[in-house]
Amino acid sequence: MDMNEKDIILRVEGLKVYFYTASGVNKAVDGVSFTLKKGSTMGIVGESGSGKSVTSSSVMRLMQAKSQKIVDGSITFEDIDLLKLSQRELLKFRGDECCMIFQNPMTSLDPVFKIGYQMVEMIQEHQNISKKEAWNRAVEALKLVGIPEAEKRMEAYPHELSGGMCQRVIIAMAVCGDPKLIIADEPTTALDVTVQAQVLELLRGLQKKLDTAILLITHNLGVVWDMCDTVMVMYAGNTVEYADTKTLYKEPMHPYTWGLLDSMPKLSSTSKEELTTIPGTPPDLRLTGRCCNFYNRCPYVTDKCRESVPPLVEVEPGHFVACHRQNGAEHLVRGEVNRHGE
Repeated sequence: MDMNEKDIILRVEGLKVYFYTASGVNKAVDGVSFTLKKGSTMGIVGESGSGKSVTSSSVMRLMQAKSQKIVDGSITFEDIDLLKLSQRELLKFRGDECCMIFQNPMTSLDPVFKIGYQMVEMIQEHQNISKKEAWNRAVEALKLVGIPEAEKRMEAYPHELSGGMCQRVIIAMAVCGDPKLIIADEPTTALDVTVQAQVLELLRGLQKKLDTAILLITHNLGVVWDMCDTVMVMYAGNTVEYADTKTLYKEPMHPYTWGLLDSMPKLSSTSKEELTTIPGTPPDLRLTGRCCNFYNRCPYVTDKCRESVPPLVEVEPGHFVACHRQNGAEHLVRGEVNRHGE
């Protein structure tokens, strides 16, 4: 994405993360690149198993050292090479500069400790302040995220709060240190629709107030349209399309992106209409990296798609696509009859 270097807070280049298992090497992330601008929101979308969460957890290096490894690429936060940080430096980075909101709030909090205890402990771990100051800061954070009777909630256990309330607590813990980057890994998946809207509105409000960049992992394209400035579409560990949100919705170019957008239910749809689906299943990640990973599900497939990996090409300013038939020289038309396939 074309932007001034000084505006970029996070840069990921050629990231490859492999899982080493008894059955083989799973290429969970196999060459992902993107940049995130200060104070902006970027969405990463794709179906389950596409590598969204692995990409986000790699930024914070939250992985099992024995089975999961970053085998190539770079992750730079401002001027800091995150792959070279020591464990102590990582702990400081995770609390002071970057924080993560996980998709299930009920498992993100320790069930045997009160909310206040957990928040105070987290704040004191990253800030040199007294217990009383940490307590007051925690109360203010709970008020900031719209939790009523904040002092009373500090004395509650996680199971005494609803899922939406617990997610607000997690967000409050995240913003206590005024982080420059918040990674939200499907933060609304475990919540009902009404609470989802409230949480997203809360994140948007906090971003404006704190000027925080947000990396939002989701499978919900409606959330992307509502929240994100830019969006990256992932499939089987690869970036297949990357653009600003309006461009992606109005002028999508990758066949997989077309499939995702077509599968969204429309307000004009009737109850008798069948939902559009993408036929087939994602590939075995142990066998990827030899051709286009989407070829077996793509209605526009050609022999070239089966023979080589399509590079990520900037087909228009700021619009990147990895497709042999959308490389600038060729221009695939959405919905056209495929005369090149079988």
